[in-house]
Amino acid sequence: MTDAVTFPTPGRIPYPGGCVLEPAPYALDWLLKWPADVIVNGTLHAAVPVFPLLRDLLRAPAAHGLTPEQAQAARDRFLEVAGQALEAEGGQRAWLEREFR
Repeated sequence: MTDAVTFPTPGRIPYPGGCVLEPAPYALDWLLKWPADVIVNGTLHAAVPVFPLLRDLLRAPAAHGLTPEQAQAARDRFLEVAGQALEAEGGQRAWLEREFR
């Protein structure tokens, strides 16, 4: 069975360095705005910010042709892959979970 919502993994976060912002908070902010190509039930959403789109899918899954379970599965996958990227920069996956509330 294929996922109804697919998107790539964010990979390494492009932290610019310097003393302006710590890596973990920068990474969280970057992940909340991270653009990628997202496919929802075969429809391409090109270069959209992934997190806001997932929030929309969770709020109204039927409007996007999804079941609540499919929207939740997309959220869980985002938490997994983005959480790993955030943890690599010293952040916590719980920060992303909190953003979905």
